[in-house]
Amino acid sequence: MSAIVNCTDRQSPGLLKDTAAGSAGKAFKPGHRWKVLGMGVAANASFSATFAGIPATAVVLRQGYHLANAELGLALGLLGLGVALSELPWGLLTDRWGDRRVLLTGLGATAAWLFVMAMLVVPTKAGIPDVTLLCASLLITGLLGGSVNGSSGRAIMGWFRENERGFAMSIRQTAVPLGGGLGALILPSLALAFGFAAVFGVLAGASALSALFAWRWLHEPPTTDEGHRAAAAVPGPAPLRNRDVWRIATAIGLLCFPQVAVLTFASVFLNDFVGLGTAAISASLAAVQIGAMVMRIWSGRFTDRHGNRRQFLRLCSALSALAFAVLWLLVLVSSAMSGGQFLLMAALPAVLIVAGVSVSAWHGVAYTELATLAGAGHVGTALSLANSFVFVGFFLVPVAIPGLLHLWSWSGVWLSAAICALIAWPIFLRPA
Repeated sequence: MSAIVNCTDRQSPGLLKDTAAGSAGKAFKPGHRWKVLGMGVAANASFSATFAGIPATAVVLRQGYHLANAELGLALGLLGLGVALSELPWGLLTDRWGDRRVLLTGLGATAAWLFVMAMLVVPTKAGIPDVTLLCASLLITGLLGGSVNGSSGRAIMGWFRENERGFAMSIRQTAVPLGGGLGALILPSLALAFGFAAVFGVLAGASALSALFAWRWLHEPPTTDEGHRAAAAVPGPAPLRNRDVWRIATAIGLLCFPQVAVLTFASVFLNDFVGLGTAAISASLAAVQIGAMVMRIWSGRFTDRHGNRRQFLRLCSALSALAFAVLWLLVLVSSAMSGGQFLLMAALPAVLIVAGVSVSAWHGVAYTELATLAGAGHVGTALSLANSFVFVGFFLVPVAIPGLLHLWSWSGVWLSAAICALIAWPIFLRPA
């Protein structure tokens, strides 16, 4: 039973008075929690369009900045490393300062930095930015953008009831494939047509708009002194001393490794190995993100009704391992064949989409289970701990893939993805 206390447990038919710090004197209608959820979706989608959309431009990025595969992997990896390094500090600040201050600071700073990149870190007729400058700029983008994930999750856990949280968090987590899908559809063509100044400028505008939504709608949930005492009475150790929290966070990170492989290098795989063009690659990556959105919403509602979050997480690990194993076999067979590869090559994008969706369907369920274990006062810390592991993957995977390609080609990449998903399976907690 979660000890998290929220406004909807004691709603009256009229307006709710918010007595939380920073929101004193404000009144909210019972439906205000849906605005908070919408703000969380907007904030996560804007940053997802950055950390998933920029890798979708990998082919254009490689060409425009004159990068080798290893340099491309390092640049994309440093974007993830920046988020990994900053997630936990941002989460600790969220539990201390509250969601509103952290999101306004982080989103505003991210928007400003992306605007600077649009002005100064783009290829022009006068010259091409050095790879070191590009890498440092993407690292800073990640450091600032790490503010988004834990803070908006903490707000949603506070505003929704126990039997709504899985659904609400899953809707919030659809922002990741939503933003990534929009990025995959728009940014590669935008980069080809108008250059990376337009790419970074559009991303800066999305972060600024999300900051405006946070300023307008994000407030601490109404509560009472009794509610604060109940929320504080969370059994068990604090998140950073809780073995179960560490297990779930570790499993989340491991299961994200194959997802990151799809997000960062699927465009290169589909271009170099399968031979698809920009439009087909964008459509394939968008299909992964749309499928992930649908599955996240369904899984949140399904596990809320059946109380089977842990079983679902273990099942997703096993199915993801199977999907990537099939992709590995198809690549292996198509590489070995000297002719008659057409059907196999046509099947590869479809199998990649299935694998990408299966490894992206579980996030809302996992974060809800993690936040429930942590308790109300530590949601920001727990979610940020998990996101630190996730974005370690965003750093390590793009850096490792060029080496795997050199040693074992694409078959080695997808076999490694299957192994990571399989290892995550026993680490997820068994049903209580």
